[in-house]
Amino acid sequence: MMKPTRIWDLLGLAVLAVVATWILVRVFYGSFPPIPLFAGASLYPVAAIEVVLAFMIRTRVANREIGDGPRQLHPITAARTVALAKASALVGSATAGVWIGFLLYLLPQQTFLRAAAADTPGAWVGLGGAVALVAAALWLEHCCRTPDDPDEAAH
Repeated sequence: MMKPTRIWDLLGLAVLAVVATWILVRVFYGSFPPIPLFAGASLYPVAAIEVVLAFMIRTRVANREIGDGPRQLHPITAARTVALAKASALVGSATAGVWIGFLLYLLPQQTFLRAAAADTPGAWVGLGGAVALVAAALWLEHCCRTPDDPDEAAH
């Protein structure tokens, strides 16, 4: 049985990514290419797909349409979906940490460096996509949980 993703694990990964990114950006920022506005936008469609998938699975679980019959959600598919949700939460958390690390460097530098001012909007878009992915992944994981069987509680 898989345990739910722990928020502390995601926060720890994000903090590690923040520190590592901030150090690297502080040292190498001058050699980085500009951050395009939609640099982190690729995470938004993934988050949207996971939200749609979550609602589909939530409906199947609520209607007890889990099994290996036709028009049912196969248990292996549900397990793979949980694995996808867990991986997406980790990727989103690490990516959020990277964008926060960039922002921690860029925001104070905006008044001194034009490049920092130009890179900041792209970092905000990327951070939004990462946070959206984490939220969607946690929602998808939550929707994959089966309701407690009342017969098992009586035994």
